[in-house]
Amino acid sequence: MNRRRVTEFAGSAGLGAWVAFGLLALLVGGRHGAPLALDRTLHAWSLGHRPDVAVAVARAITMTGTGVVPYALVVLAGVLAGRGRRGRAGAVLLGVLCLALGQALRYGVMELVARPRPPMQDWETLASGWSFPSGHSTTAAMTAGLLLLALAVRVPHGGWIWRATVACWGVAVGLTRVFLGVHWFTDVLGGWLFAVGWLGVCGCAAAAWLPAAWLPPGPGDGADAPDRPVTTG
Repeated sequence: MNRRRVTEFAGSAGLGAWVAFGLLALLVGGRHGAPLALDRTLHAWSLGHRPDVAVAVARAITMTGTGVVPYALVVLAGVLAGRGRRGRAGAVLLGVLCLALGQALRYGVMELVARPRPPMQDWETLASGWSFPSGHSTTAAMTAGLLLLALAVRVPHGGWIWRATVACWGVAVGLTRVFLGVHWFTDVLGGWLFAVGWLGVCGCAAAAWLPAAWLPPGPGDGADAPDRPVTTG
């Protein structure tokens, strides 16, 4: 793995996401949590388009954005990304820590912003706590990001169906929070930006500090690499 390239990419993506998240948080906080025009429009649309089947599907999808499912998927990502028993164990540990610390940091931001949720009479599922940024959206996006990284390492030149499925799942969990009436859209957008920013931090830290044995192989590494001539002196 090219440490410099990973650091540059993760740092650029993370910094951009943090700047956008900070601006959005200031906008939301400056309005004392009041919904923006886009929030009100999408919330009203959701209230008018809720057939029973769609609500049931949305509830099923939204449940996968919290609890044991994200952690199980992160463990899977670590197993896919790691090389060797020690590398897989390290990748699993780091993935779980990344997700857990990200959730804890997100909770602190949520308490700081203290944005009210949409009216409770509009809810189609249970919810608790403040609204910004959405916890389900943040967790699903962080999990999807780690899975996409693992797929890129495991299947660098293919696996597009799996990558698209993972990405769509991460987005869908966030959208169900708006559809079910428990979050404003800017809560979900904030969750996505937060996730990208946090994954950028974790990516930079991993590239800078992890031993080479724990890192995924780069081009030409591993068992599939062509034999190199042996020279003696």
